[in-house]
Amino acid sequence: MNGGCGIMEGFSEAMPTLSLNLRRYLLKPTTRENVVKLSDMREFFADRDAVERVLSRRDPKIYEYREFTPGEGPGHLSVGITVIYPGKVGREYYMTRGHFHLKDTAEYYYCIAGRGILLLQSRSGEVACAELRAGTIAYIPPGWGHRAVNVGRGRLAFLYVYSSDSGHDYGVIKEKGFARIVVEERGRPKLVDNPRYARRPPRRKEEDK
Repeated sequence: MNGGCGIMEGFSEAMPTLSLNLRRYLLKPTTRENVVKLSDMREFFADRDAVERVLSRRDPKIYEYREFTPGEGPGHLSVGITVIYPGKVGREYYMTRGHFHLKDTAEYYYCIAGRGILLLQSRSGEVACAELRAGTIAYIPPGWGHRAVNVGRGRLAFLYVYSSDSGHDYGVIKEKGFARIVVEERGRPKLVDNPRYARRPPRRKEEDK
């Protein structure tokens, strides 16, 4: 963390500051970062045959994220940046895994670049969505699962902020899926029913990204 500047001399401890490069989509310092490839998302795309066809040739990057968390206790806020690459698996656009929070906390997405769709789903299966374009801010209400989908030709990049003690539940998405998915139809994105969506009560389980 950056420590101080001239006017802070004499203080025993300066407040932490972060560096955000909006052109290169970089956040420094970070406490967690990862590159997620297709092999990490086998169970998340609807067309499993298409997944295996792609993996027989290569293992493309789907998205990556960088995050800073000042502390895990109540009251802290985590901030991060996610970049989703352009592409499709079968007809389904590249996307994040998607997750619920273990606690009923909200989150904000600020779109930096690209064009995307934010899928939202309640634990009872109610679905909503919001468009992501550069300069838009999307609000994710408490208790709603969320997944970002890149429907553009370039990278989709967004900044996110959430309560550091929220926790993440990826297992329920891996097990059940989202009720709707975003596919390309006649050159345009379309929201359709997920043929693999399991309509059974979700089970809370925390997994790593």
